[in-house]
Amino acid sequence: MLKDKHILLAVSGGIAAYKACELTSTLMKKGAEVRVMMTENASEFVRPLTFDTLTGSRTVTDQFDRLHEVAVEHISLADWADVFVAAPATANLLAKLTYGLADDMVSTTALACSCPKVAAPAMNVHMWENPATQENVATLKKRGFLIVEPAEGRLACGDTGKGRLAEIDDIVVGIESILAKKDLSGKKILISAGPTRESLDPVRFISNHSSGKQGYAIAKAAVRRGAKVTLVSGPTALDPPALCRTIHVNTAREMFASIRAISESQDIIIMAAAVADYRPKEVSIDKIKKTGADFSLALERTDDILSYLGEHKPAGQLLVGFAMESESLLENAREKLKKKNLDLIAANNIRVEGAGFQGDTNVLTLISKKEEKTLPLMSKDEAAERLLDMVLQL
Repeated sequence: MLKDKHILLAVSGGIAAYKACELTSTLMKKGAEVRVMMTENASEFVRPLTFDTLTGSRTVTDQFDRLHEVAVEHISLADWADVFVAAPATANLLAKLTYGLADDMVSTTALACSCPKVAAPAMNVHMWENPATQENVATLKKRGFLIVEPAEGRLACGDTGKGRLAEIDDIVVGIESILAKKDLSGKKILISAGPTRESLDPVRFISNHSSGKQGYAIAKAAVRRGAKVTLVSGPTALDPPALCRTIHVNTAREMFASIRAISESQDIIIMAAAVADYRPKEVSIDKIKKTGADFSLALERTDDILSYLGEHKPAGQLLVGFAMESESLLENAREKLKKKNLDLIAANNIRVEGAGFQGDTNVLTLISKKEEKTLPLMSKDEAAERLLDMVLQL
């Protein structure tokens, strides 16, 4: 998606400036051509030579560099760029962008850019929460800036709160989303992902090997393509995708309640979660102690979320399910498609190399009421795009 795209990266003066090196490297690996501009303060944190080396191009720091052949460089860079990215964007830079100040190379070039713009703020939590900063961010959003909001955690100053630069992958998703085709623009998509956990006692639970990677990949792809995404996620080790609403749940009952509350308002629902079919009939309030005897566990059925959605599907809504099988893949998937009133099912066989849980690849067969399409081994990111392509066909 970023291959041969011209990305103009503006680095401003905060401790997170060092993370711009990783962002630059990531963008280059994805095939983008990156040019870097730095404010004077940013050069105190990271030397321009670092970005020279990463990009193979001269890093621009001085608005009046007479040794360079381009006489009006801020205009030439603005014309060159497919997207302008400010990362990290300090409170000072956000204010300059809001009020159209042009007192250095970064702010002057930003003012001349007519391309799409992305800003990833990073600053102290109190600076981020200050009404002046929040008003500036709101104004930039109204003008078309995509803001990849900061993450929460411990900050360099010792405070804890929202202010850390967003994860590099989330910034990349933001850049991709502003450049991508918007064929899902205006669509509300609900996606479930990950496993559920059904408690046996305060220590133990029943679960499965789902990592959530495929569901999260679908959520990121849908965001890139312009959809308004809600992700309902069971417990995973993954960071919530940027630019979408994430609802965290543990049990099948919690997932059912969260999905049912908003399902009727969605245009598309994609159930990629591996929801437990059974849960312990009784949950001990104390840890169950080991004895010399065998132990039997009584189980009861959980709510069948996919069946409920199929039975209560509003007119015009598209419902997509997943089928993980170990035998009779196509037969079982076709039966599930029909029985649960689905429009599309993505089937994969756990015994096929590269198609199981935890990995970064998948082998899907996409089955609708009219056609079947078997995809080759591919990354889960690519599989997500191919799945959404078929959703759009339907």
